[in-house]
Amino acid sequence: MSKRGVLVISHGSREQAWVNLVDDAIHQLPLRGDIPVAASFLEIVEGRLIQDGIDQLESQGVTDILVIPLFVSSGSTHVNEIAYALGVIDAPSFDSDLSPFRVNARICYGSPIEQGPYVTEMIWDKIKSVSRNPAQEALVLIGHGSSYDSFRQRWEQGLSQLAEKVRRLGGLVACDYALLRPDNVRAKVEYWQKERGMQVIAAPLFLSAGYFTREVIPKRLEGLNYLYSGMPLLPHPLLPLWIDQQVQSWLKVGK
Repeated sequence: MSKRGVLVISHGSREQAWVNLVDDAIHQLPLRGDIPVAASFLEIVEGRLIQDGIDQLESQGVTDILVIPLFVSSGSTHVNEIAYALGVIDAPSFDSDLSPFRVNARICYGSPIEQGPYVTEMIWDKIKSVSRNPAQEALVLIGHGSSYDSFRQRWEQGLSQLAEKVRRLGGLVACDYALLRPDNVRAKVEYWQKERGMQVIAAPLFLSAGYFTREVIPKRLEGLNYLYSGMPLLPHPLLPLWIDQQVQSWLKVGK
């Protein structure tokens, strides 16, 4: 007899507050029925790594696992290497050192955040507190990016689409995107500010607050005139609904 369970995987952090934000979102899941859920981390959080999550679910008799990669973009190399280590794909698309996991359950691999519903609303909710005059403001949505061309292209495609959706929702006059890898953040903000004469809203697209949102982005924009909330996606009440949407779609399959 089959039994379903859910494994939510995010990166992990040395900051306990970062971990708590992920846990809080998962605890708010509006799941119905007896569905075991485990939250695991790619690295750093000892005792709660991906293998720990798999073992936890399988010890409860779970035979089918929906894995939700709680990463912002399909351009994240982590989304790709985790798929490989779970046996979802035959090989990673880059030289990963992540070893295959021990897993007996059947794996269904979900989608990263950029591909789900509610994301546009979450981003705008984090931005609107600093917006002053949308008709004169340009959004620059900032993501981590990648040094691998194929992954960078996925980042660019995803951020471009999201930026346009947020622009329409907020009534902003223009939108763009920028990446930390390779670094074009300052150049993009300067373009809209100095060449186009617009007030720029620089918005980080990161799951939780941390080094990149608090230090890296402000440092790269030092000396420029821009609006910046610095707020990541978490916490937000729609993030649990984003997870639940994937879970409910999966549960309907095979009924």
